[in-house]
Amino acid sequence: MVTFIILFISCQPTKYVSEDAFLLTKTKISVDEKAINKKEMKLYMKQKPNARILGFWRFHLWLYNLSSKDKEKGWLKRIGEAPVIYSPFLTEKTREEFFKYMQNRGFYQAKVRDTVIFKKNKKAEVYYSIQANQPTLVNSFQTTILDDSVRAVLPKDSVKNLVPGESRFDTDVLAGKSKHVIRYLQNNGFYKFDKSEIYFEADTFTTKRKVDLKMIIDKENVSTDPNVEKLKDHERYILRNFYYYTDQVYLRQQTLGGQKDSAMVPQDTFRTGNHYFIYRGQMRFKPSMLINSNHIADQRYYNIGLVERTYNELFSLRLFKAINIRFVEINKTDSLGNPTLDCIIHLTPSMRQAYTFSVEGTNSLGKLGIAGNLGYQHKNLFKGGEIFDVTLLGATEKQTYGDSTFHSFEAGIDTKLTIPKFLAPLKSRKLFQYSTPQTLTDLSYNYQRRPDYNRTILRASFGYQWKSSEYVTHRFNILDLNMVKMSNDLAFVSRIENLYIRSSYTDHSISSWNYSYTWNTQNLQKGSEYKFLRINVETAGNLLYGFNKMFNRTLDSLSGRKYLFLRTPFAQYIKTDVEYRKGILINKYNTVAFRGFGGIIVPYGNSDQVPFERKYFTGGANGIRAWSVQTLGPGSYRLSPNEFPNQSGDIKLEANAEYRFAMVGNFEGAFFLDTGNIWSLKDNRPGTEFKLDRFYKQIAVGTGMGVRYDFSYVILRVDLGIKLHDPSLDDGKKWIPFNSLLDKDNYNIAFATGYPF
Repeated sequence: MVTFIILFISCQPTKYVSEDAFLLTKTKISVDEKAINKKEMKLYMKQKPNARILGFWRFHLWLYNLSSKDKEKGWLKRIGEAPVIYSPFLTEKTREEFFKYMQNRGFYQAKVRDTVIFKKNKKAEVYYSIQANQPTLVNSFQTTILDDSVRAVLPKDSVKNLVPGESRFDTDVLAGKSKHVIRYLQNNGFYKFDKSEIYFEADTFTTKRKVDLKMIIDKENVSTDPNVEKLKDHERYILRNFYYYTDQVYLRQQTLGGQKDSAMVPQDTFRTGNHYFIYRGQMRFKPSMLINSNHIADQRYYNIGLVERTYNELFSLRLFKAINIRFVEINKTDSLGNPTLDCIIHLTPSMRQAYTFSVEGTNSLGKLGIAGNLGYQHKNLFKGGEIFDVTLLGATEKQTYGDSTFHSFEAGIDTKLTIPKFLAPLKSRKLFQYSTPQTLTDLSYNYQRRPDYNRTILRASFGYQWKSSEYVTHRFNILDLNMVKMSNDLAFVSRIENLYIRSSYTDHSISSWNYSYTWNTQNLQKGSEYKFLRINVETAGNLLYGFNKMFNRTLDSLSGRKYLFLRTPFAQYIKTDVEYRKGILINKYNTVAFRGFGGIIVPYGNSDQVPFERKYFTGGANGIRAWSVQTLGPGSYRLSPNEFPNQSGDIKLEANAEYRFAMVGNFEGAFFLDTGNIWSLKDNRPGTEFKLDRFYKQIAVGTGMGVRYDFSYVILRVDLGIKLHDPSLDDGKKWIPFNSLLDKDNYNIAFATGYPF
């Protein structure tokens, strides 16, 4: 540690800055107009200081400065960042870019100044001051359409007018209007229409600080001689035939509609209507599956929006590693004289079968264990794009409660079948406009052996998942059935005096439906900002309870006067929770992520308590990381040494914040802060129930740091959590830093894959 501090202090940031140069350490933008986005302006800055982590440490410059001056290209120089030397030329270019930016936003009278402050220690700071002055407003706006074909198709209100005298002249607004028109026309058959045929004329001479705008939609220039202008109306293209290539064979050219297409060779051809399937040997895929995924054929005219949807549909099947859709002009017209297109869809299949195997070590309260799973996946099981997954899992762990030590054991199997269509007597194309839903089935069995009890869990579910827009996903399980059978040691049951806990170790069943709404703007392929919102709603037992009431079924006295389903009491409850995440990209080296979660589950009717598998818990690698999983709460409750753990609750509140920064190579560091807890609704244990006048005093707080390594396909993560506020401790001892910071029980190490949120 001492060596690190010495290196940190001794490596001067200006080590590689020559005597006549200055290290750029700060740039700042000040604008007197609130409508201007300073964060957006920074994108036009030609020179920025070396990046910082933790807000103050130029870590990558520090690495670079650790290198030897004798070596031009060393390892530290490759992974570090060279010092940014102040450049008067780039400062002037930045000032010019800022002036252009202000003009594009309508501030033609803007003034941009730069001030450079040189420090004695070979450092420089640059300040940009922008005075916006009065903006240029839109005096009038009109649209002129020179193309008769476009005029006949484009609705009059499709180009909304700017409000004269109120709207500020802004080139981004004009570009947005242009894109709107182009998109509309390309969605209505205008295959060759592009942005070059829309332009704007601005007259700034009529009125001071006001502009008369005209948007002109021109004809198509079809002249091959640049000196001769030959214009004609755009044409609307209709679709003729669709060709699907599902095998990669490059042998000879094929003629389509009088033109040569050198992409594929038809070994075998199957036709249904105007859809042609070209393959070799046996067809790998059902024609109906590909036709259902091809939304280009939904309309007679070419539609770029349906082309994009077809791409999304085909990619969502997870059957192809490459997809290419292109169009070939045919020298034929329809009866109305419209030109025609043939659609060529090239599909490169991915591996149909795959196996996965993983082993991981577990650590629960200091007791070690091992867990592993073996997975098998078959894509295109019945040649209709069905994905079949089977996972075998097993785990064993040494555990101690009180004076006894034993090895727990768990084994199970989980099978899933994903079908890329809606299994119901409905026309899914009309019901689901953005994407065709997937039908999801799941069947699993789990066996758990403990010294005091054995438990078997059988689960079956059936539902649908679909997207209603680019960012919104829906999942609706119309059936979610759980059957839990317990084989308890009578002595163990007799020791559980609390009914809240005992209900978790009795036979029960759950018959529910649940719905999940997810809005996620995150793009996993880009390091960008994102927002994430998920809302879940679940209810169970209502139909069964109503059925028993309707037929006046007898209550079972042995189970506490409850109705039975398949000879076991069934649960009745309602559950809802909300989760929100946000990722903020500071720069390429620094990001911040936030997460908030709130949920409640309420039993009623046939249930006094909620089944254990539906309750909330916290702690662990994806919760409040200073506590091991299921060792926090409910409320301020603290387990006695000989008490069987059951840290679950009916209410959960949690908030997390994490600062992530790039380190060396694929390594990334993080600092985090986690807060929250769980509470019960009905419990006679002290401090466990949710009370408005005290719940905020029972919020657990943990902090810590972590290291991650990005393998591109998976992120390995190690987090060290440190307790700050433990609500289970006595008054005066709850804040750990002031009492028992060095106690090993206040630290927890979590190993996981992927980010926690």
